[in-house]
Amino acid sequence: MAEKKFVVEVEPSKPAKDGKPSIGPVYRSIFAKDGFPPPIPGLECCWDIFRMSVEKYPDNRMLGRREIVNGKPGKYLWMTYKEVYDIVLKVGNSIRSFGIEAGGKCGIYGANSPEWVMSMEACNAHGLYCVPLYDTLGAGAIEFIICHAEITLAFVEEKKISELLKTFPNATKYLKTIVSFGKFTSQQKEEAEKFGVAIYSWDEFLSLGENKHFDLPLKKKTDICTIMYTSGTTGDPKGVMISNNSIVTLIAGVHRLLGSVDESVTVKDVYLSYLPLAHIFDRVIEECCINHGASIGFWRGDVKLLIEDIGELKPTIFCAVPRVLDRIYSGLQQKISSGGFIKSTIFNFAYSLKLHNMRKGYKQSEASPLSDKIVFNQVKQGLGGNVRFILSGAAPLASHVEEFLRVVSCSCVLQGYGLTETCAGTFVSIPDELNMLGTVGPPVPNVDVCLESVPEMGYDALSKTPRGELCLRGDVLFSGYYKREDLTKEVFVDGWFHTGDIGEWQPDGSMKIIDRMKNIFKLSQGEYVAVENLENIYGLVSDIDSIWVYGNSFESFLIAIINPNQKAVEQWAEQNGISGDFNALCENVKVKEYFLGELSRIAKEKKLKGFEFIKAVHLDPVPFDMERDLITPTFKKKRPQLLKYYKGVIDNMYKNAK
Repeated sequence: MAEKKFVVEVEPSKPAKDGKPSIGPVYRSIFAKDGFPPPIPGLECCWDIFRMSVEKYPDNRMLGRREIVNGKPGKYLWMTYKEVYDIVLKVGNSIRSFGIEAGGKCGIYGANSPEWVMSMEACNAHGLYCVPLYDTLGAGAIEFIICHAEITLAFVEEKKISELLKTFPNATKYLKTIVSFGKFTSQQKEEAEKFGVAIYSWDEFLSLGENKHFDLPLKKKTDICTIMYTSGTTGDPKGVMISNNSIVTLIAGVHRLLGSVDESVTVKDVYLSYLPLAHIFDRVIEECCINHGASIGFWRGDVKLLIEDIGELKPTIFCAVPRVLDRIYSGLQQKISSGGFIKSTIFNFAYSLKLHNMRKGYKQSEASPLSDKIVFNQVKQGLGGNVRFILSGAAPLASHVEEFLRVVSCSCVLQGYGLTETCAGTFVSIPDELNMLGTVGPPVPNVDVCLESVPEMGYDALSKTPRGELCLRGDVLFSGYYKREDLTKEVFVDGWFHTGDIGEWQPDGSMKIIDRMKNIFKLSQGEYVAVENLENIYGLVSDIDSIWVYGNSFESFLIAIINPNQKAVEQWAEQNGISGDFNALCENVKVKEYFLGELSRIAKEKKLKGFEFIKAVHLDPVPFDMERDLITPTFKKKRPQLLKYYKGVIDNMYKNAK
């Protein structure tokens, strides 16, 4: 790398030796060139993050939810930091009254809510392992986690109680107490008690700790604060043990990073909590907000009502997974195209002008203030009017969507990369650096990074454009997989965590994720196919919402299952005189030929090899979803499940293509 604008080299490269692959130089963020940021004074554990903010900002709004009046949503009602603290103490005393000591396991099952956060903070206070249960996981995975983690008490969203009861009787070997965030029915109480499990409403549970007092145990940085189970694309979920140190180290790194680019989280910030708290991405964002005395408002749990909740809350920080941003992008594109010739022309002119100025180095807020005021303000108001940061994570964000939002949202759009095992944020792009489009930015200032060559995939960490498996080192890393020392040893080698993701260093020191190690297979002629890289390329076709590319060692060519964009397909069909509803259009031969043509066009444009071209497609009008177990809660494709689900379709595609 010639430029290295945002990273510094801290260790030289190591050429291949004794059959081991070569390792590229070790880099760290330019903002950590004089060493990693020191711990924030007083922050030893997750409980300190909350406790210190209660001391500093007792009367600040902390947790809010919309009041419902006569079945209709009203304004946000808020609890202050001190009010939340008082309830957290009661929750903690109630848990301890069941004899659960430091190191005990408490599960939390349900959508994000103030009760979710208060239950988590009570666990933090008493040194208990908080074990989140994805509210989208089915009873089978929930049962596995309860038994594997040996959860004795579970906090549960009211509407999830029936799902939890499906794990009986197996789960009752460990689970002895259920606490509903709301109420429960007499039948549910009867069912639970039949298996020796006590069930309490939230208010009943709080009353148990009213006249009791338990001293808070001494907590160390190295103590585990949460076991977060990864949803996983194959096999049983893995319990990722995250220590207090991982989270407080990350907070110190975020503080250093924001300060280095003249930004900060403040007491005036408002965050919309809708991404699952059971996932590390949202958990650490909320910890950062709490650390600065900011406010957290919760959505109502319905994606169709999300924009309405945003309009009422008016957040300043908006985090999203690419699927949400793709929907926003598609909706805006539809509005622009249906706005008529004059409006479209004005929009396109304003867009080109602002993008041109941003490419010249202007900050997005200074690139075209007039365009922001006259043309893009409507987009800004659609996100509440106050958003200054949009952060995308959990999966790659398409470059055209990222560029569009950077121009029209009137806010800083950042793409990040991290894993549960790395306590979320490991890389994040820098505000107003347009050259970082399509990358996840440079490392955060508390990790060391290197690439390790993967010869079998043709990736060389020492080549002119360094590519290889992304390896990380630092205190943010997890403490191991719970009860799976074998898996822990597999991914930790000489102190380095091997992510399994293939990265490519960019000249400025930002990182581009281009592939996944496991997503590689041979075609029958012996050619290796790096399928994730191909999906990223083919995903550039704007009429495609999602694509799964498939091949195997018995076949000589690739095929694909596509979720096409409904509006784009209907528009194309109308222009080409093809009738029928969306389902019928997905079956239409001419529509399939159109998509094959678009895939071929992008393959030629990106200079793909002949065997990387797609020869047949199936258009599924129904998006890949969790209901059919085709994707994880973070929208990663479950390839074995996709193969099982589409087996008949795949067989027919190969048969017909031959």
